[in-house]
Amino acid sequence: MTTMVARATRPARVSEQRQALLATQHMRLMVLLLLFAAAILLVIVRLAMLAFDGGPERVAAISTAPRGDIVDRNGQQLARTIDAWTIGVHPRRLLGDRSDIAKKLADLMPDVGDQHHFYRLITRDVNFTYLNRRASPALVQAVNAIGEPGIVFDRETQRLYPQSTLAAHVLGYIGTTQKDPTVHGRLGMERALDERLLNPAMSGTPVVLSIDSRVQAAMESELGQSMASMQARAAAGVVLDVDTGEVIAMVSLPLFNPNRVGMAGIEQLRNTVTQSVYELGSAFKPIAMATAIDTGVVTDMSRRFDATAPLQVGRFRIKDDHAQNRWLNIPETLIHSSNIATARIADEIGAQRMQTMFRKLGFDTKPDIELVEKGRPLWPHYWARTTVMTTAYGHGIAVTPLHLANAYATLVNGGVWRPTTLLKVQPGAAPKGRRVISEATSARMRQLLRLIVTDGTGRKAEAPGYRVGGKTGTAEAAEKGGYARNRNVSTFAAAFPMDAPRYVVLTMMDSPKRVEANLFQTTAAYTAAPVVSRVISRTGAMLGVIPDAQRDIDVRELQGLLWHAPGDKKVEAE
Repeated sequence: MTTMVARATRPARVSEQRQALLATQHMRLMVLLLLFAAAILLVIVRLAMLAFDGGPERVAAISTAPRGDIVDRNGQQLARTIDAWTIGVHPRRLLGDRSDIAKKLADLMPDVGDQHHFYRLITRDVNFTYLNRRASPALVQAVNAIGEPGIVFDRETQRLYPQSTLAAHVLGYIGTTQKDPTVHGRLGMERALDERLLNPAMSGTPVVLSIDSRVQAAMESELGQSMASMQARAAAGVVLDVDTGEVIAMVSLPLFNPNRVGMAGIEQLRNTVTQSVYELGSAFKPIAMATAIDTGVVTDMSRRFDATAPLQVGRFRIKDDHAQNRWLNIPETLIHSSNIATARIADEIGAQRMQTMFRKLGFDTKPDIELVEKGRPLWPHYWARTTVMTTAYGHGIAVTPLHLANAYATLVNGGVWRPTTLLKVQPGAAPKGRRVISEATSARMRQLLRLIVTDGTGRKAEAPGYRVGGKTGTAEAAEKGGYARNRNVSTFAAAFPMDAPRYVVLTMMDSPKRVEANLFQTTAAYTAAPVVSRVISRTGAMLGVIPDAQRDIDVRELQGLLWHAPGDKKVEAE
């Protein structure tokens, strides 16, 4: 009998399974180690990107050469370049809770914005955005303590306007655009003098403007208070040296802060003085009168013109707001601001001579000044008889307030037109200019303008001791399709002292409302003229004009031509 015995195989099978299990465990351990290594590498790369990424798309960083400073005529700093800290954020790289980060940022920078403002910034779908462009070292340290790697810090040169909103439209601001990422001046003198301010060879020499910060501040204050109290849409003011063309003050309201230009609206950035054109009403009448005198149309101040009734010319009817219903001589035409008498005088002047005068004053071109932001006047396409008549009292032609200020400087300085400038003119270096009217005509105009303030529509512009002369102008505001019957533009153009004129002061209010501040009157006599008075009273001595109640220009000859009815009050028509 044969016996069969099987070989035991179990120990071998167990050994194979054990080896397979060990191999699997080794493989899993290797994969786990690789995953850990990959995670560590990812963190290292991430930190490296945060540390070395040059990602801030700078909105207004300055070039390597420091931008030159800008100062006023007395050396007061208006714009300078400083070394500052910036705080930025990479919204896509934030690791912490965004709501919590926004709250902490708002607590540290309440002057920049609230929690909602910062939350909006740090959740933007962009690679980088700024949180603060001019941070102090202490603020940088506090924000860094938040411990968020997505918030970054840098040092860069910044443009600082230490006087905040003062002369904002004169200075302008710097920045970039989508089409041009290079930092350049974008408005005002920053734009006009961009090449000069970026020139490394001249960066240590500041640009000296003609602006006087003290006068600028006074004009901004007085005009701003009046604009607010009278609820006007806009306002403008100019102080001009009549002999050099230097702009001592230029104010356009509403203002903006060039340090935070991103918060300004389009209308705030508009320079009303040089960009906006207006029909400036009766402030044109002295120009028409000077034309009549200089061309020989008027040779006798006592000559009278019929203002007994409205003047009908074709389908147009010219009337006076405060009709005298009688014949008026030259001084009376101006102190009563008669449209009728002025139109009759203009009719005798004629289209050719009126256009020649307006062209000599630059009314057909943009204002002659360094700024790029300049408006083109609205010049009549066809000079009909009625066009000549209406332009003589400031309707049918629109110019900037700077055009008018320069024209008044020409009327009183001896008859010479000079370009206006925002750069300080050294003694004896004023441009020669061009003669527009004779010295004799200019002398007569000084008398007539003074008479308007002492006996006519400009009485509220008087500043005791400063011998102010000027003219009111009130015109209906132009709007699409015609004129707004319930809105007007009120202007007062003045010069002082009239016995030896040195400065022109012009103020303009766009659409003031009838309120207690103007005695419920929106004409220039109640809105613009009082501002001129206050500005001259505050700044006259600063400008070197000492008030003197014993001095004045002699207007007795003209006063003798004025007729007053018994009990008649002095005029306040416009």
